[in-house]
Amino acid sequence: MYRLPSGEEIFVIDAHIALWDASKENQRNVHGEQFINCFYDYHTSLSPKEYWWPKDDFLKYSKERLVKDVFIKGHADMAFFQPVFLNEFYKNGFGNLEANAQLAKEYPNRFICNGTFDPRHGSRGLEVLEAMKEKYDLQGVKLYTADWYGDSKGYKLSDPWAVRYLEKCEELGIKNIHIHKGPTITPLNRDAFDVADVDDVATTFQGLNFIVEHLGLPRLEDFCWIATQEKNVYGGLSVVMPFIHARPRYFAEIMGELLFWLDEDRILFGSDYAIWEPGWLIEKFAEFELPEDIAKETGAVFDDKVKKKILAENAARLYGIDIKSQKEKIKNDKIDRQLNMSKV
Repeated sequence: MYRLPSGEEIFVIDAHIALWDASKENQRNVHGEQFINCFYDYHTSLSPKEYWWPKDDFLKYSKERLVKDVFIKGHADMAFFQPVFLNEFYKNGFGNLEANAQLAKEYPNRFICNGTFDPRHGSRGLEVLEAMKEKYDLQGVKLYTADWYGDSKGYKLSDPWAVRYLEKCEELGIKNIHIHKGPTITPLNRDAFDVADVDDVATTFQGLNFIVEHLGLPRLEDFCWIATQEKNVYGGLSVVMPFIHARPRYFAEIMGELLFWLDEDRILFGSDYAIWEPGWLIEKFAEFELPEDIAKETGAVFDDKVKKKILAENAARLYGIDIKSQKEKIKNDKIDRQLNMSKV
């Protein structure tokens, strides 16, 4: 567990990580190369230089490295996989549910493994979603509305087939709908990540939680206006977090807006590993203070109580995790023993 500058020890949940394969062997075409190159550009432009990875390491990394970076070095106590397939770009998919599940089995009580779906797969995809729920006991899905499928370069959550899939999620008890609504990634279409469709489905599906990953950037204002009305809309800080280093004033402005329009109960920490490692993000977040003028204008409070909610408590509530019980479950497990050995 991470210790805040005040000395308080807190539980941390990284609600947005991935185990990907963007190796040249897995790239289906030039678009697979373009996609991972864009990720790497974000990695090097927003990370402190001492945390830059060699390009070859970034293309495909081991499960052992993930465990070390996220839990041993990274201060997280739990992490949520948010997979994306991108089958038009990668032969065996960019992410892999089975690989995620195997790692979760190897390290019990450390991971939540979410699934995914594409409504353009029609009735066949509904059957796959149902089977996925049964096999992996899904509590959430990660959606990529700008993913390509055949001649289509994206879809809207409000499309008729997407609505049918959300109905199926509600029926199956898959309550947490994580949606990539953020910066474009080459070669995907920027407009297909627009946040407007969140408004419609959040109104329709009151039993679902819509976690807008990356806050819709660069559409922060649109996101905030939607989220202030729709109380089942949440903001995921992945992609936003590295600005705490690269553009600290910009990061403070974003946090001020979020705490003005939403509240501290609907903001979730995520590192977006392996684009960024959680360790340095969490350290800088714990130490960060809002500039006086931003705090005064927005009325935002950014104290340890708020930080604890963002770093774990809000994600735990959405996923039914009792933090006190979870601490006992992971006590003296393989990762805990490694952590204790590293302190000797």
